[in-house]
Amino acid sequence: MSRAVQVALIGQKFMGRAHSNAWSQVNHFFELACTAERHTVAARDAREIEAFAKHWGWKKWTTDWRTLAADDEIELVDVGTPNDVHAEQAIAMLEASKHVACEKPLAGSLADARAMRDAAKKAKRKAKTFVWYNYRRCPAVGLAWKLVQAGRIGRVYHVRAHYLQSWGGADTPLLWRFQKKHAGTGAHGDLNAHIVDLARFLVGEEIAEIHGAIERTFVKERVIPGTKKKGKSDVDDCVLFLASFAGGATASFEATRLAHGHQNDNFIELNGEKGSLRFSFEDMNVLWFCDGTQPLETRGWQRIMSTSAAGGHPYAKHWWPDAHVLGYEHGFVNMAADILRVLGGEAPELPLPDFEDAYQTQRVLEAALVSARERTAIQLSDVR
Repeated sequence: MSRAVQVALIGQKFMGRAHSNAWSQVNHFFELACTAERHTVAARDAREIEAFAKHWGWKKWTTDWRTLAADDEIELVDVGTPNDVHAEQAIAMLEASKHVACEKPLAGSLADARAMRDAAKKAKRKAKTFVWYNYRRCPAVGLAWKLVQAGRIGRVYHVRAHYLQSWGGADTPLLWRFQKKHAGTGAHGDLNAHIVDLARFLVGEEIAEIHGAIERTFVKERVIPGTKKKGKSDVDDCVLFLASFAGGATASFEATRLAHGHQNDNFIELNGEKGSLRFSFEDMNVLWFCDGTQPLETRGWQRIMSTSAAGGHPYAKHWWPDAHVLGYEHGFVNMAADILRVLGGEAPELPLPDFEDAYQTQRVLEAALVSARERTAIQLSDVR
C-alpha cells in the first residue's frame, strides 16, 4: 500500500495553479510508494484563498503561512511565492523539519540563496529539498540527458542557449516581476535561470568562468496596476553572457522578455565531438539529434518525437500513446512524481535539483551580473 504525503502550498497565483494541478494529477498517472494529499494552501489574499482552495481540492486554507510549520500533519511544503520571500518561508519550514519544494530561482539574491542552501545542509537528515526547474522533466530533455550520459555526442565543445519571451513591453503593468525588491532580477532570474540549469544538467559540469556580459533595462517606468500612475521598473529587461564550463566547453546565454514573436522560446543546443543535440520548448515533445559519426552522405539532423514508452523515453509510459503530445503542465506533474519517489525511498526518473544544486545556478546568475556591471571576466571560484 502507498503512503500518503500531506502537502501544503504557499501561493495561489500562476505557480500556485501549476503546482496545484500537479499535486491533483500525479496520483492518477503514476503508481508510487507515496501519494500526495492536498492538505493546506496559504496565501495573502483572504478574498480569494477560500475559492482557490475549493477549486483545486485543498482541504484547508489560511492567510498565515507560518502556521504550516507548526502543523504536525504536514510533511512537505511547496513554496510558490515571489522570489524575495523564498528564504524566510523555506528556512522556517526546514527548521520545522518539513521537506521543501521551492520555485525557481532559488531566491532573489545570492545571500538569500546561500542561507537557504546552508539551512538545507543543516536539516538534511530530517528534511529533503527540491527546486521546480520543471523543464528538466520534459521527455525530450530527459532523452537528451540520456544521450549525453551514454556518450552519444562525446565531449561537449559548445553550448548555446536562449530564453526569449514577448510579454514584457512598455504596455505591461508594474507586476512584482519588474520590481527588484520582490524579484531580485528581471529576465535574468526569470529566464536565464532556466537555461543555466538546463546547461549544467545536460553537460554534467559546473560553469567555471563568465567571460563577459551585458545587462540592459529599456522600459524604466510602468503603470501601477489599478491606477493611472507610473512606478519605477528597476530590473533588467535583457541579459546576455559568455561562459566556460569546467571541462572547457564554451557557452552563450541570452534572455529577454522583449522579443516579439517568441512566446516561450526556451532553446538549448549542445555541440560535441561525436554529434549535436537541440531542444526548443515551443516544440517541447521533439528532440533534434545529429549523429556526427554517420557517413557524410546521410549525416544530418534527426527529428525524434520523444513520447514513446516502448522507446524508453522518460515519463512517456505514464501518459498517452506515441505522439499524443504532452504540454507545459506535464513537466510539473512529472516533477511531483519524482519528488514523491524520493520521499518514498525510490530514485527519481531523472536527477532532481535540490537547494545545493540550485545554489550553483544562483552563483552563475550572480557572476553574470557582476561581469556586466564591472565589465570584466569573473571566476566562479570567487563567487560564494
